[in-house]
Amino acid sequence: MAQLVTRVDDDLAAAVDELITAGLVASRSEAVRLGLERLIDRHRRDQVGARIIEGYRTQPQTEADVGWADRSSVQMIADEPW
Repeated sequence: MAQLVTRVDDDLAAAVDELITAGLVASRSEAVRLGLERLIDRHRRDQVGARIIEGYRTQPQTEADVGWADRSSVQMIADEPW
């Protein structure tokens, strides 16, 4: 397992210590590990979202692709016995 060494300011260290006291994490190492995991996960999700957006920009949906869904929704609402 790789080891990362870093320095943080006193306020950030105190905030991490509060997380430990509150029982949210067991140690400073766990807090750092969780923070990095969440940062990496967020970055990966953002990348996937950007690729999806780019796909729709380069090949937008057409009425033929999605029109049936709109028509079906309108019909289901019309058929509902309110």
